[in-house]
Amino acid sequence: MPQNLFKAALRKGRQQFGLWCTLPSSFATEVVAGAGYDWLLLDTEHSPGDPLTVLPQLQVIAGYPSVAPVVRPAANDTVLIKRFLDAGAQTLLIPYVQTVAEAEAAVRATRYPPDGIRGVSGLTRATRFGRETGYFDHGADDLCVIVQIETQEALDNLEAIAAVPGVDALFIGPADLTASLGFGANQTHPSMQAKVIETIGRIKAAGKPAGLLTGDAILQEMALAKGTGFLAIGVDVGLLARGAETLLSQFVRDQPLT
Repeated sequence: MPQNLFKAALRKGRQQFGLWCTLPSSFATEVVAGAGYDWLLLDTEHSPGDPLTVLPQLQVIAGYPSVAPVVRPAANDTVLIKRFLDAGAQTLLIPYVQTVAEAEAAVRATRYPPDGIRGVSGLTRATRFGRETGYFDHGADDLCVIVQIETQEALDNLEAIAAVPGVDALFIGPADLTASLGFGANQTHPSMQAKVIETIGRIKAAGKPAGLLTGDAILQEMALAKGTGFLAIGVDVGLLARGAETLLSQFVRDQPLT
């Protein structure tokens, strides 16, 4: 079974830089897979993606062994988690985890009985179609469960969530957390940024790696200084949209007046 390099790097404390991928296309994924990022987040919560689009994305990334795929299901749902694991995902980012019970449910969904409730099939891509005979007993060793902290309730329960066995890391969802704390869409508000940095410190103090997505250069520097374990610094759709706009504005600006 392939080693989960993302999980191994987290355990070593090595900073990993990532890119959010919301375009549900294996071709688009291949474009960025060779760009040098440590990890790519394949999103199905805020994109049209689903298990059938993630599968070819995982297959494409497999050709780039230096980059690790992380999959975000649309919800903390046992069936969705099972389908992504069977497709070969080893690292999952579970959204909207607010309580210990929800964190425990996420972990149970990734474990076979008697440790969990993951459905059993011996002929999946994860088992290399039955060729990895030890997968049932040892497959969980290389699974990485990340839970997303994005509400005030989650902040209230943060240390208890971090202590749940099988939770490998905690990720701060800045957009939803900003809304939950009353800042609307203003992720750059100084009080909001201070809360993010405080939360990174709490996660580290609880003994778990902290993750974050932000395109704000100031918050990126603050988060790195505080000690994130994995930091996503952009979104593929944002790069395409803003890059297209910038190209056109520069072209129009540079045209001679007639």
